[in-house]
Amino acid sequence: MLPAVTTPQGWRHVLLATGFGAGEHFLATLAAWRSSGAASVLHYIALLPALPAAQDIAAELRGGWPVNVPGFHRLEFDHGRVVLDLAVGDLEATLPQIEARVDAFHLPAPIAPMRTLAKLALPGATLTLLGADDEALKALRSSGFEWQPAPSGVQAVFTSRKPQPPRAPEPVRQAVVIGAGVAGAAACERLAARGWQVTLVERHQEAAQEASGNRAGIFMPLLSKDDNIPTRLSRAAYLYAMRHWQRLGGVDPEARLPAAAANPSARITGAQCGVLQLARDAEHALLQKEVAAAWNYPREFVRWVDAQEASALLGAPTPDGGWLFSQGGWANPASICRAMLAACGARLTRIFNAEALKLERADDQWQVRAAGGELLAEAPHVILANGAGALAIAQTAELPLYTMRGQVTHLQEQDFPHLPLVVCREAYMTPPVQGIVSVGATYDSDTDSALRHASQQENLSRARDILPGVLPQDPPLAGRVGFRCMAPDRLPLAGPLPDYAAPARPERLRDVPRHAGLYGLLGYASRGLIWAPLAAELLAAQLEHEPLPLEAALAAALDPARFMLKARRGGRV
Repeated sequence: MLPAVTTPQGWRHVLLATGFGAGEHFLATLAAWRSSGAASVLHYIALLPALPAAQDIAAELRGGWPVNVPGFHRLEFDHGRVVLDLAVGDLEATLPQIEARVDAFHLPAPIAPMRTLAKLALPGATLTLLGADDEALKALRSSGFEWQPAPSGVQAVFTSRKPQPPRAPEPVRQAVVIGAGVAGAAACERLAARGWQVTLVERHQEAAQEASGNRAGIFMPLLSKDDNIPTRLSRAAYLYAMRHWQRLGGVDPEARLPAAAANPSARITGAQCGVLQLARDAEHALLQKEVAAAWNYPREFVRWVDAQEASALLGAPTPDGGWLFSQGGWANPASICRAMLAACGARLTRIFNAEALKLERADDQWQVRAAGGELLAEAPHVILANGAGALAIAQTAELPLYTMRGQVTHLQEQDFPHLPLVVCREAYMTPPVQGIVSVGATYDSDTDSALRHASQQENLSRARDILPGVLPQDPPLAGRVGFRCMAPDRLPLAGPLPDYAAPARPERLRDVPRHAGLYGLLGYASRGLIWAPLAAELLAAQLEHEPLPLEAALAAALDPARFMLKARRGGRV
């Protein structure tokens, strides 16, 4: 086993190790860090081809252990002062996807991409290598590491003569977040957890009044045959969201909805009852079955069920099978917002009933003003989490965002067969939530905020395709209308916002001009429940100059500047 490292006093200490075993080296490092009384945050990145089963790892790590699927998995210990990133996949493919500045490397054996380590190393970074051969030592030296023999193998220090960017300074931990839906609440919570003082500006009297105001939202990942970027992103977001909710107290079907709670708690109202995504037809059923078999997912993540098992799960006949996400389910978005905001404690200041429409830069501060010029708040950092409301602000008016109307139908529990789980095909249906079954939702391009009979009939028609003959024929018009904020590729915008006024023609994302201190968490479409926690964690990591919780390619897919880059590459300004 590699020796543990006692972390120095400082702001953050980042270690990267290949291999993980049962977690012995991580736990030894953690014990040394705890006993040292270090003030730094310990951030440990482990690269491994597959996750060991929970029963095969140390007992201290079993709680919240992720399912064995490819990608990055972030775990937190000691109230966030210890972070463990598990990067699962082929090492040569995974290592270049890590965005981090590393203080120490621990390698139980030489690896082929030694030069990649130099791109991650901070000046003076140390490296411990066991079992080094001449080729590995030569690769180390040519990559800028000076080494010497040690009892445990080889000890090396990164001393490259090439110019190296300095260690990033600590940020000024003050921010204004605009918008109190799931996007804004998640941003507040993730920043407050890192010691930030956050001011939340919201135009309504309460949080979660717009797209986050539905009684029940469903959470589940996407699947695809080629494991494309949206699939990988949704998988990472889905798994991270469930771990995050567990840290906030868990999802509880007995927790009362915020509007009904006489003494609101921070519990999340919802249930991990499972989600059954039925195939559209026999051809689609075959594709679903092939995808599940090709990727060999763990059963607790997803499994294919045939028509007979699907019918038994539903308590009603269905001609086709589908994917069963046994850990998926439904949750009340407002209760998630409430839990995240409650976790901020005294670090959060709320300014509600105030619509932010103007941003002005004064020295190193952003001033957030109402339409009449009234100063609402100011800070070095502003995060727009107000959906399509960002289009009303001059600096972000050119973002290619648009809205899509969605009407959800509410049915009385007594008029509907009991569903033990969420079921979806062209529409979704939830189990009863305090006597109400939610069916939806439409995708309409207009801006009508009133309930419409036509939209209700559309929802009911799609629901009858799932459960024929059991829905009421003409239920009363009831439900809710919301407006999703969407981007052209239906992926969120998470990160520093581009400056459309700058006359630049960049060739790479990193060259796109940005507004200093202005960030976005926008365009969550229909998946805000799962996008919000991971997107907020990504942005918080960027602000803190931490290792990113996602592969570099996935973070780039969420970069708000991607549309400006594409347009200007094509000659459109």
